[in-house]
Amino acid sequence: MREVAIVSRKFAVENSHTLSVAQAHGAYKTLEKLHTLAPLEIIEIIKESGLRGKGGGGAPAGAKWALMPQESERPSFVVINCDESEPGTFKDRQIITKDPHLLIEGILITCYAVKAKHAYVYIRGEYAQYQDVLQGAVDEAYVAGILGEVDVTLHRGAGAYICGEKSALLESLEGKRGHPRLKPKQPEPEWYFGNPTLVNNVETIASVPFIMEHGAAAYRAYGTEKSPGTLLFAMSGHVEKPGVYEAEFGVSMMDYINHYGGGMKNGKKLKAVIPGGASTGVMTAAEADNVQLDYESLRSMGLSLGTGGMIVMDEDTCMVSVLKNLLEFYHEESCGQCTPCREGTGWVDKLVGKILDKRGSSEDIDKLLEVAETMNGKTICVFAPAVSAVIVSFLSRFRDEFEAAL
Repeated sequence: MREVAIVSRKFAVENSHTLSVAQAHGAYKTLEKLHTLAPLEIIEIIKESGLRGKGGGGAPAGAKWALMPQESERPSFVVINCDESEPGTFKDRQIITKDPHLLIEGILITCYAVKAKHAYVYIRGEYAQYQDVLQGAVDEAYVAGILGEVDVTLHRGAGAYICGEKSALLESLEGKRGHPRLKPKQPEPEWYFGNPTLVNNVETIASVPFIMEHGAAAYRAYGTEKSPGTLLFAMSGHVEKPGVYEAEFGVSMMDYINHYGGGMKNGKKLKAVIPGGASTGVMTAAEADNVQLDYESLRSMGLSLGTGGMIVMDEDTCMVSVLKNLLEFYHEESCGQCTPCREGTGWVDKLVGKILDKRGSSEDIDKLLEVAETMNGKTICVFAPAVSAVIVSFLSRFRDEFEAAL
């Protein structure tokens, strides 16, 4: 497997979070040539690189940047999504603690490209200790005069999972309840207090300095044609060496688990893998043995690569218990704005609990799928459809365990 370090290149360096060490390893060098390029030229480079959003959606970053107006009477803003509340995902906190200046460098390039003078980093409420590290780096950048005309503000959330959804994040940032907004009928920027705003994930922005330094072709040299570049995969569960390891898109899932994770813990057999965070569905061991880690390969299986938060489960894992654990989380975290989601998450949680407690019947399994269908496609955001897809993926692959639990 080809080793690669685009975002993780300074992770192993001692005190890499400090400005002096970061600069000794090349931090902020791209800023020297930044103003030799027009903002639109930078956006074109990002488009050519094929950089995709690494917060779960995988949308082309350059196309998103191009929606921002270059000439506007209103100020433009950049918002960095560091909410990272998806179970199984813990990669962005590696960046903000191991190489926060890489993120700040990416923010400065992005702000120049979309003509923004203020950037907000919306950080997960539980990340207090990681926020301190990032704030320290921002303070160092201010003192050193690196930030220039751009202000960077850290905004700490209150621990709501739904605020990882970009429109709910902006509602929260405006001081309102974190409720998702209705999607526009045509492509347009996000809006922060009525001003055009670009929202990107931490790793997406942290990938920008490499592209600016080495060019779009250098980034495309990794990954696949449709999923170029790399991703920080967060691997947890029943593996010998859980952790965060960067790899290029398109590598074999089992090669990744064996190479970086050291294989299955205690020599047990693989049973199932959640490929990219709790909301991406579940696959069997046989499927994991024949899949590549890229957006298209997972989508062809009815799953999603998501954030790359890989949860590995061994032969002793009860899949009914796993689904119950996930549904308890979704029931707790539904914002309650839409009835199918507010009520549906409660119903599916209770139904799986009934099956797990051996009080259920085959009708409850059918009812579970019926409620999942009711939740799908009838809400403002993708929370309920994601829960529905998770239920379907578990029952389509492990229905025998649910029936045995009856």
